Amino acid sequence: MKTISKFIFTTLFGWKVVGDFPKNLKKYVVIGAPHTSYWDFVLGMFVRSIKSERINFIGKASLFKPPFGVVFKWLGGTPVDRSKSNNLVDAIVQVFESKKEFRLALSPEGTRKKVDKWKTGFYYIAKGAKVPIVMFTFDFGKKQVLLSKPFYPTDAIEADFKFIKDFYKGVKGKYPEQSSCS
Repeated sequence: MKTISKFIFTTLFGWKVVGDFPKNLKKYVVIGAPHTSYWDFVLGMFVRSIKSERINFIGKASLFKPPFGVVFKWLGGTPVDRSKSNNLVDAIVQVFESKKEFRLALSPEGTRKKVDKWKTGFYYIAKGAKVPIVMFTFDFGKKQVLLSKPFYPTDAIEADFKFIKDFYKGVKGKYPEQSSCS
């Protein structure tokens, strides 16, 4: 599967991956941005396959209904009910604590639409679980996915968010007008 994924991703689609997932870490949060298209999920699945890395994700509950729900669960997804207020951060921190190995991919924007402010859940999940954040781009301008080194959040949220957002400066999403990474 890795060979097929690499052929499709690099040869047919013309994309490349720069960087790698940390091999010595069994737990971390992966944030991918800018999230402007369904294609981001497809690219993420290709990169996950190419890098032979098991990465889980959460998505809105409606994605997990038939007929595709079984596929999303098989791919490592977990449905989330975004219509009610629940303490999702604490629940995910507990998942990290209960597993020997767990990597969770999230979109810091929380949607494919343009937002003025990123969600903070990924940050508090990483802090609560005491795991690093690995940043991941969907750069349609350069046709590349760039992976960062692990970043451990500190107690300086504003400085941390500046550092994180700087990683995404200049990255073009599939639909740049919807991007929050300018």
